[in-house]
Amino acid sequence: MKILVTGANGQLGQDVVRIFTEKGHDVLACSRQDLDITNQLKCESIILAYQPNAIIHCAAYTAVDAAESDEDGAYLVNTVGSRNIAVAAEKVGAKVCYISTDYVFDGNSTVAYREYDNTDPQTVYGKSKRAGEHLVQTLSSKYYIVRTSWVYGAHGNNFVKTMLKLGAEKPSLQVVHDQVGSPTYTVDLAYFLEELIQTEYYGIYHASNIDSCSWYEFAQAIFEEADLKLELLPCTTEQFPRPAPRPSNSVMDHLSIRTNGLRDLRPWREALKEFISEFATK
Repeated sequence: MKILVTGANGQLGQDVVRIFTEKGHDVLACSRQDLDITNQLKCESIILAYQPNAIIHCAAYTAVDAAESDEDGAYLVNTVGSRNIAVAAEKVGAKVCYISTDYVFDGNSTVAYREYDNTDPQTVYGKSKRAGEHLVQTLSSKYYIVRTSWVYGAHGNNFVKTMLKLGAEKPSLQVVHDQVGSPTYTVDLAYFLEELIQTEYYGIYHASNIDSCSWYEFAQAIFEEADLKLELLPCTTEQFPRPAPRPSNSVMDHLSIRTNGLRDLRPWREALKEFISEFATK
């Protein structure tokens, strides 16, 4: 297939480009410099010229705290940019796979969120991503919305790399224990996306590594797998106030993966073990 990837230099985008290429697809990797998704004419020009079969739309404004004071910036990228991609994709008959987030929910549920549960984002970031979802659903006739959570990988900054760095430098760390979610390894998510876009199972998907943990338990596992010895102390969300409220529950049920007969991602601890062993050798 001919695949166009937006946000190709991002944390997920780089693994999507690599894995789709390894799988034999013709991939056009578009970084922010190559494709300004906020420019509708530019989007149409590049997409019409390339004529992709599918677009993996990874480009996003992901600075959760900064978005609280830069509402227009977040909506410009996450909402207007996604509209531009969807409109151009529809003109060439391309499928659109929009990468979204657990932040579209309120984060207060006592059970895992299913794909078609009511959304209620509590942050500018979450609201702008939900608005992007809505426009993709409205403007594209062949779409997949893939919500994910707690993403980490070899590229860019993320929790795992931060913990590994701090764990090697500090004798003790405090990590919040009252926020629960499912870590997601970019490589595993990219393999899932590669399988998904070859189907016509359109709709909304929740995709993360299976099982869940708190940030504190995630940090514990990172230090165990990396064989780092330090004192890890649990703390509450209230002890670390941030401009954007963090969801206490980010766990998402993978109902669509199951009901469409797709292969789910492996348990998060297995993925973490592989990432740390590979990351340590680089």
